[in-house]
Amino acid sequence: MPDVIEESKSNRASCRTCREKIDKGVLRFGEETINTFSSDGGTSYFWHHLACAAGKVPAKVKTAMASYVGAIPEREKIEAILAAPPKASGKSGGPKAAYPYAERASTGRSKCLQCDEAIEKGTMRVAVEREVDTGTFTSTGPGYLHPRCAAEYTGDEGLLEKIKANVSLPEEDIAALGAEL
Repeated sequence: MPDVIEESKSNRASCRTCREKIDKGVLRFGEETINTFSSDGGTSYFWHHLACAAGKVPAKVKTAMASYVGAIPEREKIEAILAAPPKASGKSGGPKAAYPYAERASTGRSKCLQCDEAIEKGTMRVAVEREVDTGTFTSTGPGYLHPRCAAEYTGDEGLLEKIKANVSLPEEDIAALGAEL
């Protein structure tokens, strides 16, 4: 059961992004998720308005739109949202852009995934996506790295360019990040 775009069958579902009701007959995006109430590990969907999902999970929406055979009302609006996904501000708190991104550490509690040393408050850190196993389920979230450890941990030569595409940072922070990577 991959992510899907379909017409809403009723008006009972609410958008997981904006929390508003999704009206019957409106196109919606279904983000596949593990059903925690299923004993056999079945899947379920988190429903979103199509425009809301385009801003929240653009890569998944692009894939679902490519396989959707029907007409999509306001397709130009959705494609505009997909073409310009929101960037992270470089500040802590709030939703983040795609991984990897860089920011200043808001606390001194995070540890580097590579060297296992604390990342000091106010210093630059690189966030990469990682899976966290809680025992009952697995979720994804950010894992943090010192900039000097990030290239070795990821093995990605184009890491700085990917970070620049995902985050808006002052030029001095980008230059310092580039020097450490």
